[in-house]
Amino acid sequence: MDVKVLGAANEVGRSGFLVNCNGTKLLLDYGVMFGRRGSPPQYPLHVKPKDLDAIIITHAHLDHSGNVPSLFVSGNTDVYATPPTFDLSKLLINDMLKIEKNAHPFDLPELNNMMKNAKEIGFKQKVTKGNATFEFRESGHVIGGSTVLVESEKKRLFYTGDIKTNGSRMLREMDMDIGEIDMLITESTYAKTQQKSRKESETELIEFANEVMDRKGILFIPSFSVERSQEIACILRSSNFKHKIIMDGMALKVNEIMFKHPEYLRDPKIFSEAIKSATAIREHSERKRAMGEPCVVISPAGMLVGGNAVYYLQQLSFDSKNGIALVSYQGEGTPGKKLLDTGMVSTRGKDLHVKAEVKQFQFSGHADRKELFDMIKKIKGNPKVWTVHGDSESCEMFAQEIHEKFGFETHAPAVNDEITV
Repeated sequence: MDVKVLGAANEVGRSGFLVNCNGTKLLLDYGVMFGRRGSPPQYPLHVKPKDLDAIIITHAHLDHSGNVPSLFVSGNTDVYATPPTFDLSKLLINDMLKIEKNAHPFDLPELNNMMKNAKEIGFKQKVTKGNATFEFRESGHVIGGSTVLVESEKKRLFYTGDIKTNGSRMLREMDMDIGEIDMLITESTYAKTQQKSRKESETELIEFANEVMDRKGILFIPSFSVERSQEIACILRSSNFKHKIIMDGMALKVNEIMFKHPEYLRDPKIFSEAIKSATAIREHSERKRAMGEPCVVISPAGMLVGGNAVYYLQQLSFDSKNGIALVSYQGEGTPGKKLLDTGMVSTRGKDLHVKAEVKQFQFSGHADRKELFDMIKKIKGNPKVWTVHGDSESCEMFAQEIHEKFGFETHAPAVNDEITV
């Protein structure tokens, strides 16, 4: 089994790994990495679609799925994912193409061609391709999100994609019952970071929401449309929050997809109650009306880059009664990061000081340092290990620590690196 790194080496974005099982070639993820404003998106190394026997998408986030349509300009390879992953990938790629017109080497026809070649599979459903078999396991990261086990000629590779070992209010924990493995490719996003416990973050968010309601304000929660928006609605619902909760933007389309796939949720009943008790905003005219009383507004984009979040930010930032709760990762150079670091927002070309109270809460969908090491502890066998999908410091440090603690042969690979198992 030969494995080659196409992307996500010492960086978060454009994941892609090519596994050659004695002539049977499997592509694990094929994502996109968005450049800083004004710079073009980046992709994994090019692969020829005709050389591939199968394309496997671990989950719908664009850094894992976003470049798959480029393989369907003329190709028609089978592409495998869980049903929610296909639904969400289509939604997110569609949205990316709408926002970044002509920025990518493909468009809607290629996305449609990808969906024509879609082969939906569930967890633990073994697929045989030539000399290889593969199957998905639960990752705890996002609805339908998977890890991948590849087996060929008695060698076994385990690719984590993105994981949240403990799961969340929405998702069951990661499935680690995978037996002995010979190769591990693991994400390293938060290998240096210890996060607060989910319970602590939830308690702090609910306290903040109640404080803002007590002073008759509005709490704005800009949030990722996939998973985070729904999780926040569930947290508020489970705490018997008495005030109105508004949901807006692409989160509403994601709600519909999640309703279609209840078997992928930890507790479909709690999800259903939370979403049905929230007020969905579908028209611009409803937005102002809905904010006529103290309430919570959950709306993408999580980093305040576009979306309806911009409208809410401009409406709510300049009144000290209001609050802004940042519950999503804030990337460098984004308006969310700027708000966090400087307390300023840009509106109509001017930087203005925000009067609303701004707080950040930890709700990462990724495993933190402790969870990652707990995952490594459960690994059976003596695998070679690649640490990927983190900044270079996280990947290098994680590799070194795994080697020191567990004795595994570990490497933070560069793009184009290859290994034979």
